[in-house]
Amino acid sequence: MKAVEQIKQPILQEMELFESKFKEAMLTKVPLLNRITHYIVRRKGKQMRPMFVFLVAKMVSNGKFEERTYRGASIIELIHTATLVHDDVVDDSNRRRGFFSINALWKNKIAVLVGDFLLSKGLLLSIDNDDFDILKLISVAVREMSEGELLQIEKARRLDITEEIYFEIIRQKTATLIAACCGIGAASVGSGKEEIEKMREFGELIGIAFQIKDDLFDYTDAKIGKPTGIDIKEQKMTLPLIYTLNNCSEEQKKWLINSVKKHNRNKNRVREVIAFVKEKGGMEYTISKMKEYQERALQILENYPSSPYKDSLLTMVNYVIERKK
Repeated sequence: MKAVEQIKQPILQEMELFESKFKEAMLTKVPLLNRITHYIVRRKGKQMRPMFVFLVAKMVSNGKFEERTYRGASIIELIHTATLVHDDVVDDSNRRRGFFSINALWKNKIAVLVGDFLLSKGLLLSIDNDDFDILKLISVAVREMSEGELLQIEKARRLDITEEIYFEIIRQKTATLIAACCGIGAASVGSGKEEIEKMREFGELIGIAFQIKDDLFDYTDAKIGKPTGIDIKEQKMTLPLIYTLNNCSEEQKKWLINSVKKHNRNKNRVREVIAFVKEKGGMEYTISKMKEYQERALQILENYPSSPYKDSLLTMVNYVIERKK
């Protein structure tokens, strides 16, 4: 059984019911909007976010589940989908998960309005049900995601990212949303502040490990037997590269920065950069950092009694760093 299917096992019924509730949350009186939201629902991915919400809710409450838990997952999906629709417009991207993006099919103006609609739906779903604690958790995440993106844009121009700034960017850009999912899962079943914060931290640690794993894909051999180097082509400063820049001579540093800035489309030069990063121990260092975050996430779970939900979360933590894509 695939890891994702295994993780879903204890919450299969809840996930099925969630799908219908989520579709319902998107309904509107505008036929064009319904066509677009139907398209969005149809092209869903692995649905990791609702899975985090449900598994955490059930683990911290000994299997209890409330309507609020479904709402929490719907709010996350609505608001996150809004940010993705807007992202595709900003990036002028025509594809998402192998499907055409909303802006590719319906143009930018409509895509921006659909994003606004989804955002307001998410806000109203929480306000209409007095779920202000859930609203606060997701709003903080959206603010941080925007800040993280802008910080990355600002720093990428100069390629002067320190390790500290790198971790701040990935914490905000990637980890904060998973942190919100886990925090909302705990909040939805009436957990206290301390436990909500602990689950938020758990999600953040997994999110950071997940992003570091993504960085590593740039330096590992793809199916075709060649490293991908996509991040280098896009001038993204990833951890293997940052570590190498901080651990080489001035001359080598100049060559590296020049390669990333001016020769990032040259396949041979990109290959040389990848080989240099490996030679300098950039990969080993990055893997050790990823495992550090994984360990800290597993430690948080240790305090919970054994249950199928805890087992699924343990599998999830390991899946994050062992996945092949």
